[in-house]
Amino acid sequence: MCLAGLITVTACSAPGASTTDDGTADAVATGDMTCGTEDVTLSAYVETGFPLAQELFDEFTVQHPNVTFDVREDQFAVITQNAPRVLADNPPDLMRLPQVSELAADGLLYDLDAAAEAFGWDEWPASQLEQMRVDEDGRRGSGPLYAMGLNFSMTGVFYNKELAAEIGMTAAPETLAELDDALAKAKAAGITPIAQFNGGATGGLAFPLQGLMASYGEPAEINAWTYQQPGASIDTETNVQAAEHLQRWVEAGYFAEDVNSLDYSMMMSRFIGGESLFIFNGDWESGNLDTQMAGNVGFFLVPPVEQGGEVGAMSAPLTYGISANAENPECAAYFLNWVATDETARTVSVEVGGSHPMGPADAFLPEVADDTVTAQTLAAGATIGEDDGSMEFIANATGAIYAKSWTPNLQKLVAGEIDAAGLLAAVQADYESEIGG
Repeated sequence: MCLAGLITVTACSAPGASTTDDGTADAVATGDMTCGTEDVTLSAYVETGFPLAQELFDEFTVQHPNVTFDVREDQFAVITQNAPRVLADNPPDLMRLPQVSELAADGLLYDLDAAAEAFGWDEWPASQLEQMRVDEDGRRGSGPLYAMGLNFSMTGVFYNKELAAEIGMTAAPETLAELDDALAKAKAAGITPIAQFNGGATGGLAFPLQGLMASYGEPAEINAWTYQQPGASIDTETNVQAAEHLQRWVEAGYFAEDVNSLDYSMMMSRFIGGESLFIFNGDWESGNLDTQMAGNVGFFLVPPVEQGGEVGAMSAPLTYGISANAENPECAAYFLNWVATDETARTVSVEVGGSHPMGPADAFLPEVADDTVTAQTLAAGATIGEDDGSMEFIANATGAIYAKSWTPNLQKLVAGEIDAAGLLAAVQADYESEIGG
């Protein structure tokens, strides 16, 4: 992929900027990366079903009364399909983004390097930002910064403690064999082992599959593939082992019978209603589950094959960007910095989002009760950091790979129309076709 013709947008004046009574242009107009004092309306296109963005918008307005938000919501699958058109035709100031490399290549995203320099983001841990950098060859991991995270999320396994007690599971599994045993016991007891979404345009079986990939192989190999590094392949020996493990779970009946028609909201409803032992999901649900199922939820990372082995997990920013043609780019950038650095905003990110905020490694974190699932997910995130096991989501390898390859092929795996090896071969072929490899 070539980025010749990439539009690099600098911190220029916002359209329609006004002048104050003393004759000086307001802060937005002068490129000071603030929201100034004049009334500003930030347009936002966000993912439905997740309250974090709106909670942050509301708190920002409390602290900055001149700024209000005009919010549009859609399911993430719809945002993924609509992103290029929306960024081009109806450019929002803030937008929940799918994979960023193609959007950057098409000149649709605001270059945040000036903001990074102004706010000191280059002093944060580099791993927080690398997934949102795109180089001149269209590969992620380095180059200009085209997005920022509202937080830094991670996936693993949530479990219902009461149902776990019914099958004698008193602690989180420490090996894949122990997890297999728990699944078998749940099935034998008449409990749905896993209620996992896999319907529509977003195949939720990618979550357990990626967890299994981390158990069998090296996270660095997954990152090389998602970053489109030369010669990288998802169709490796260890990934085939992981896919075969997932296929065994499917064939054993460990997923809900209607898994291929189950959407995300239905999965959450069933789990909260006590209708399944496990779900594979992200820490963005921690705050919600601490409210809905207080004291009855545990969390663990997909365990290694052998006890004591290193673990990995999908760990990625909750990615938001600014349209290259946004009306208020500096104010939007200021908001993104506020989310990562303001103590109240960081508290909202933990208590509502359940995930670790972006920002400096030593930045403020609110106290979290030890008996909450939020405490468990934050601790798991620390483990991932120690093991260097952070992986970008396999569904973000290209702009279309999730909806057009992972999802239909995972649905075929459930239906028995494809096996584990065929799944990975098909996805790799689609990947190479899309990136021109």
